[in-house]
Amino acid sequence: MRILIVDDEIKLLQQLQETITADRYDVDTAVDGETALDKLFANPYDLVILDIMLPVIDGLSVLSEMRQADIKTPVLMLTAKGDIEDRIRGLDLGADDYLAKPFSIAELMARIRALLRRTSDQGISLLEIGALTLNTATREVEVNCQPVNLTPKEFSILEFLLYNKNRTISRFNLAEHVWGDEFDPFTMSNFIDVHIKNLRRKIGDNDGTIIQTIRGIGFLVKDNNQ
Repeated sequence: MRILIVDDEIKLLQQLQETITADRYDVDTAVDGETALDKLFANPYDLVILDIMLPVIDGLSVLSEMRQADIKTPVLMLTAKGDIEDRIRGLDLGADDYLAKPFSIAELMARIRALLRRTSDQGISLLEIGALTLNTATREVEVNCQPVNLTPKEFSILEFLLYNKNRTISRFNLAEHVWGDEFDPFTMSNFIDVHIKNLRRKIGDNDGTIIQTIRGIGFLVKDNNQ
């Protein structure tokens, strides 16, 4: 799952990015409202963590433009302690939850899990192919009921391919989904192959029967039972 964090406090932004990435989520960041809107209109996200006090375009305006554009991604607002009016405005504009600064990282992670679980409950939470299962809510992967430890990027690759079972996914679309703006085809051209190789090894797919390589195009997870 992919999360966008929008905050102009650089140290806090870096801390949140490291913490959330360590929990196997893909994270993009923005330090102002204009950049946040650019990313929101260009990429799908599963959650937005949005500070209200932002340069260029404030967080409430970002939220308003999101909802006017029918972007339904859950939004966790970060507000100043005791700023009741901003919290009320945020909820009225379509925020899903709020957290007052300063906050504990443990509480933030609990709010993130709750919002993502709520979203997953409305859609597909368990993706399966043969003996492999991936739970989008708990972010757990099992093969033959045995847990498999994946990196955040490996998890995102597998999740995206399973969501698109029986469809060939191009290398470009896979890279765009997993790495976003960070992907440079000139310097990172072998990144996908390295991650696919490691992912296959971890899920016991060394012969490529689960994640099939479609020469010259990309990859395919084919479910013969569908």
